[in-house]
Amino acid sequence: MKEFFLDFGAVLLYFIIAATSAILVKLFTKVPHEVFRKLLHCILLGSLLIWTLVFDVWWKALLSVVLFVLPVYPVLHFAEDRIKAYSSVLEERKKGELKNSLLVVFLMFAIVLSICWGWLGDKLLTLASVYAWGFGDAAAALIGKQYGKHKIGSSKKSWEGTLSMFLVSFLCVAAILLYRGGLSWFHCLWIAAVTAVASAAAEFYTKNGLDTFTCPVAAMIVLLPLVHWMGGGI
Repeated sequence: MKEFFLDFGAVLLYFIIAATSAILVKLFTKVPHEVFRKLLHCILLGSLLIWTLVFDVWWKALLSVVLFVLPVYPVLHFAEDRIKAYSSVLEERKKGELKNSLLVVFLMFAIVLSICWGWLGDKLLTLASVYAWGFGDAAAALIGKQYGKHKIGSSKKSWEGTLSMFLVSFLCVAAILLYRGGLSWFHCLWIAAVTAVASAAAEFYTKNGLDTFTCPVAAMIVLLPLVHWMGGGI
């Protein structure tokens, strides 16, 4: 039990250092609004790597996720009602955005972690499923809003943003699969490409900010069977 709380403490330390650093950047620099939002986004993504590194079994990581979100959600709820600068400092587009996004993210973490690491025993596929969405989504937002001149049909999404998401998702999944081993480089790249298409498509069609959930799940649904069929050891 002592080891669990030491590992949990490492997760808390990560969040304290990362969140404090992000807020200091916000307060003392002229970081663009969308860049700061995606900085917070990447802090969340980094936490999944910490969870998979510090915990040796999946259920401890899952328990840690639950123990983290249970107090954090009410603390954020309290802060948004009591601290006037809360929404402006954290670049919320609407009240409650951060706390609700956290809830969805950690629910998604719990589901993907339970299936990939808990059921299949492969923590790297947990990272591949989530990072197929995470960093690609950040690229889509930053590049799409800055350079997105060519809209896709009547939607607000642009070809520049969607292609950026595909490319970054592809690179993330390919890197993880190549590091993981068990597949030829060609199969790793092919699986990464198909997974990136699924993630980008889910991001394009999902409304109301639920791509936080739908994209990693879509990536996982595509990724896991392909790794299995290609003889990837699951």
